[in-house]
Amino acid sequence: MKSVNLGGRPREFDTDQALERAMRVFWAQGYEGTSLTDLTDALGITRSSMYAAFGNKESLFRKVMTRYAAGPAAYVSRALERDTAAEVAHAFVMGAVEATTLPDSPPGCLSVQGSLAAGKAGAVARDALIAWREDGYTGLRRRFEQAVALGDLPPQANPHLLARYLMTVVNGIAVQATGGVPRSDLEDVAELALRNLPLTS
Repeated sequence: MKSVNLGGRPREFDTDQALERAMRVFWAQGYEGTSLTDLTDALGITRSSMYAAFGNKESLFRKVMTRYAAGPAAYVSRALERDTAAEVAHAFVMGAVEATTLPDSPPGCLSVQGSLAAGKAGAVARDALIAWREDGYTGLRRRFEQAVALGDLPPQANPHLLARYLMTVVNGIAVQATGGVPRSDLEDVAELALRNLPLTS
């Protein structure tokens, strides 16, 4: 258990476990749909303890984003390390199917769920998540540009459109998963989406 002094006393909760619980609340309810009471109830701590440990709601959400990227969404970075463009695309889309249908986890994706229907109060989180998704697009585009340069993709391939297409497919999968579409159906959709892409030279 990680502990930090709060007024001379050791913190009485595990910060890693608290972040995990906060992640699941934001994941299920979105940023704006999550109240401070929701968070303190899930973490089992007072507001003052939450502020002392994580800062305000926005600060906590940013920490949750980092945790999510290194955990359920780690399939993104793993996909970019695959040897061929076809393997990158397959790992990216199928990784999204798995991550959005994990047992004992909220359905869908934090990066999509977190900012749906965000008003003024959720603008900061919405903008942070838009930037996060754009980072994913940029990573894919650069990887496909590399594939073209190496001859792994045909010269006429469009890395920008390939990356944007895959991001659109993955975001759609996340929305469908949130609505309760079973993993088997989403896997079939992913295979269909990949089938006719120009991913071989």
